[in-house]
Amino acid sequence: MLAFTLTAFLELMDHGIVSWDMVSLTFIKQICGYVSQQSVDVSILQRSLAILESMVLNSQALYHKIAEEITVGQLICHLQVCNQEIQTYAIALINALFLKAPEEKRQEKPQNLMDVPVSEMANIFVQKHLRSIILNHIIRGNRPIKTEMAHQLYVLQVLTFNLLEERMMTKMDPNDQAQRDIIFELRRIAFDAESDGSGVSAGGTEKRKAMYSKDYKMLGFTNHVNPAMDFIQTPPGMLALDNMLYLAKFHQDTYVRIVLENSSREDKHECPFGRSAIELTKMLCEILQVGELPNEGRNDYHPMFFTHERAFEEFFCICIQLLNKTWKEMRATAEDFNKVMQVVREQITRALPSKPNSLEQLKNKLRSLSYTEILRLRQSERLSQDDFQSPPIVELREKIQPEILELIKQQRLNRLCEGSSFRKIGNRRRQERFWFCRLALNHKVLHYGDLEENAQGEVPYESLQEKIPVADIKAVLTGKDCPHMKEKSALKQNKEVLELAFSILYDPDETLNFIAPNKYEYCIWIDGVNALLGREMSSELTRSDMDTLLSMEMKLRLLDLENIQIPEVPPPIPKEPSSYDFVYHYG
Repeated sequence: MLAFTLTAFLELMDHGIVSWDMVSLTFIKQICGYVSQQSVDVSILQRSLAILESMVLNSQALYHKIAEEITVGQLICHLQVCNQEIQTYAIALINALFLKAPEEKRQEKPQNLMDVPVSEMANIFVQKHLRSIILNHIIRGNRPIKTEMAHQLYVLQVLTFNLLEERMMTKMDPNDQAQRDIIFELRRIAFDAESDGSGVSAGGTEKRKAMYSKDYKMLGFTNHVNPAMDFIQTPPGMLALDNMLYLAKFHQDTYVRIVLENSSREDKHECPFGRSAIELTKMLCEILQVGELPNEGRNDYHPMFFTHERAFEEFFCICIQLLNKTWKEMRATAEDFNKVMQVVREQITRALPSKPNSLEQLKNKLRSLSYTEILRLRQSERLSQDDFQSPPIVELREKIQPEILELIKQQRLNRLCEGSSFRKIGNRRRQERFWFCRLALNHKVLHYGDLEENAQGEVPYESLQEKIPVADIKAVLTGKDCPHMKEKSALKQNKEVLELAFSILYDPDETLNFIAPNKYEYCIWIDGVNALLGREMSSELTRSDMDTLLSMEMKLRLLDLENIQIPEVPPPIPKEPSSYDFVYHYG
């Protein structure tokens, strides 16, 4: 009974009629009590975690009250259970607390991690402990990771990397001695300069400056006189210097080898370590989208980033070695710097989709993607494209295209007949209620209705009470044009939700509002409804399907012509014969 009551409360609050700030302290303490108890009904615990998450996200005042009632240790207990639903709700609450955590408490080391208030959720020591728990009890657990759990892990990964944003956007102060000392330390580790203290007596300040300038050039800085100026640009700002120092301290042999190896090459072939490290840090921030908010529709977390407390720095250390290796393989010069960076970006972006389970697996994957392999892949892709550009092939494509388009149209309509479930507008992901919509088999009516829980398969037409005749549909609205995006200011500000929203406008001036669960379903429904209305299917998915199916059909039809050069123009028509006496007359 209590679980149903909490569910009803959550549904009512999601409508936004009553402010979350109206919730009493007594109620907050009661909900926090359910979360802190060792043994409580699963349904009650799920709803309690979901209510706390909504409170934290919707009210700063409630966040502070909750922070006084719950400790990190109490939430960690819910990550160590066997129920993945509870684990998902717990991580969702952790992510919400992470977002609200104050900046000033992120570096302080707590005395007892288990008794730390949740206001210190973003503390680096708390995060280290959480990462270990999540790795051992969830990522390496014996159960497959469900979609919602994968999304929450992705959100946590993004929030963790976003802790780097402050350093990424901080310019170096050339007058700050502490910051300049880091550059001196990089020089000392690389060259083990024994004469630092005797430089002035041996030849005065000028000689010492000249020696430093030479060393900074060997370190690959653009500004040899004052390398601090290399870290003025943001991004990557001071984050690049942090990465360089991490490499020098924790992978000293690798650091020294890279610097000395390049300083011993000819000037035109040396890989500038300083410049490379700065540009690589900027590139990694772009690839991992450091500083950007989590995307509502994504769940592409990387297990390897949960295996090390300094995952970004270790990722940098692996990639700087890759860059140095690629530079040698390309026999690059200073003029080729941007080309090398493009190849390295391609190597990294081709390796990440395989989702290595550890940093060591990433190393092996990158090792297999040598410059030679990248050239081979590029050549293969280029040849595949070139083969389809000759005029006879283009003409064949144009002939086949309507058949493929009709095939895609039928697939979209079949998917609409199967139907899809959609989130109720205003409900958060983990307190969801759903509704279902599907097209009649004769393509004349859209049936829809509410669900008790998310449907795993088809929902019978009989259980869908509402319907809209296709003949009454006037238009499909998307994004900002949708009525439910104009009404809900919070949804309107959420770019990801905006990209998944669409509405069916039907007589008499009524709308059926949708928020698709993902981009794929969004494209399916937009295409399907447009097909019903006899309009063009213009989604990204249609273009992708068209390219894939057209390419496959072309290859099948051209199998007999393999290794045969297709002429650019048809063969010339021979001249007419001098006489037609060779024609045979029947009869």
